[in-house]
Amino acid sequence: MGRPDPSVVRIGGPWRHLDVHANGIRLHVVEAERRAEADDPARPLADRPLVILLHGFGSFWWSWRHQLAGLTGARVVAVDLRGYGGSDKPPRGYDGWTLAGDTAGLVRALGHRSATLIGHADGGLVCWATAVLHPRAVHAIAVVSSPHPAALRTSALRRRDQGRALLPSMLRYQVPRWPEHVLTRHHGAEVERLVRSRSSCKWLASEDFSESIGHLRAAIQIPSAAHSALEYQRWAVRSQLRTEGRRFMQLMKRPLSVPVLHVRGDADPYVLADPVYRTQRYAPHGRYVSISGAGHFAHEEAPDAVNEQLARFLAQVYATN
Repeated sequence: MGRPDPSVVRIGGPWRHLDVHANGIRLHVVEAERRAEADDPARPLADRPLVILLHGFGSFWWSWRHQLAGLTGARVVAVDLRGYGGSDKPPRGYDGWTLAGDTAGLVRALGHRSATLIGHADGGLVCWATAVLHPRAVHAIAVVSSPHPAALRTSALRRRDQGRALLPSMLRYQVPRWPEHVLTRHHGAEVERLVRSRSSCKWLASEDFSESIGHLRAAIQIPSAAHSALEYQRWAVRSQLRTEGRRFMQLMKRPLSVPVLHVRGDADPYVLADPVYRTQRYAPHGRYVSISGAGHFAHEEAPDAVNEQLARFLAQVYATN
């Protein structure tokens, strides 16, 4: 049986699918247009504040389905990051600099000057990087289980518990070819194993998980998707030994002035509490929220609780607009 076509990620729902060109590549974007129009028919969609949702490792836009359907009052879009889902999968460009450029370019391509970025895991890293490297394009950031990159690095190197949670898989991904085979064999079973190992039991027993994991396993089998996903992890490790990586991390230590929200499931076994605590050094003005009983995928495991926090944050961010 052949690999799935990228069209498998064009899943129907209260949204529409778009192809947007930004930073030299084509990005697959999903826009919750109908819900936004129903919320305030008198206000044109282009006049609403823009919110961009950025997914994590091994995923695609679908991880934000509950936020696309649940967040109102803004122009809410979820994107397949470079290399994932229905977006282009170029052979390079999986570094923090380029990913930030993709996101800033997407803001402009959608006709806006700035946006609030919401990211999970690797998508959160893109939020932090874009806020530092393209500050005019970022109005605020909210991240789910995605501490500041410098805080996460320090915690992984100094704390045994965080190091044991994070480093083994990242180091395994550094070898060529074999990790791609592992992610895609048996119809993407490894992706399901990873999600199960980092999630709450309640969500794993739900119909929502059963439906979602099938889409996730199909998406990782799209040609070049697994390789692209792993390139994010490879750059995160290998850049630490290179001048560009050290320069990137130094830039990331610049203080942020934009509003920040960090959400973490208190049962997350992958991103622990310590790096979130250390993040306060870089965003002391931020709000730090814990979601009871949720694991690494709080926005999927406890969508109502996370949407409540995000809606409150967005209302505060755009109160003066």
